[in-house]
Amino acid sequence: MSEKELLDIISITKENEWVEFKVNDAVSQDIGEYISALSNSACLHNKEGGYLIFGIKNTTHEIVGTSFRPKEEKVGNEELENWLATQLNPRIDFKIFEFDKSGKRIVVFKIDATKDTPVMFKGVEYIRVGSYKKKLSDFPEKARKIWNKNIERNFEKDISKQNLTSDEVYIY
Repeated sequence: MSEKELLDIISITKENEWVEFKVNDAVSQDIGEYISALSNSACLHNKEGGYLIFGIKNTTHEIVGTSFRPKEEKVGNEELENWLATQLNPRIDFKIFEFDKSGKRIVVFKIDATKDTPVMFKGVEYIRVGSYKKKLSDFPEKARKIWNKNIERNFEKDISKQNLTSDEVYIY
């Protein structure tokens, strides 16, 4: 994730279904629920992924920094990142990026959108409705749309392999 991509996300007018801003409120359970909600919502809105960003004021989008250090956090004896990954089903990919912007620390969870199966965290599926995190079970029409994404997907137009040389194309 580049700094330009970060600044583009911060410049949106308000939080939405695939972007959540926090300052220091970094509770591991909540982070897991947001990963589920943002992945599912990004899928519904045809986005590549969602973002959970720490160090940004929710109301003003002012960069205020965060004291949250996810690479140092543990849940029990387990690193936070690994613990989160093992609680997700299906196990979608997310990456954690850390930035220093004008002396202020910013942490970004970049979360892949699910493809066709709602993502659960600890057995519960979440979704964003506007800027609110809700249980997906309360919105069955949204769950149906995620499940139907597989039907809409055109396999023949998917990229099977990227960044190949012309010689490698013939091998595949």
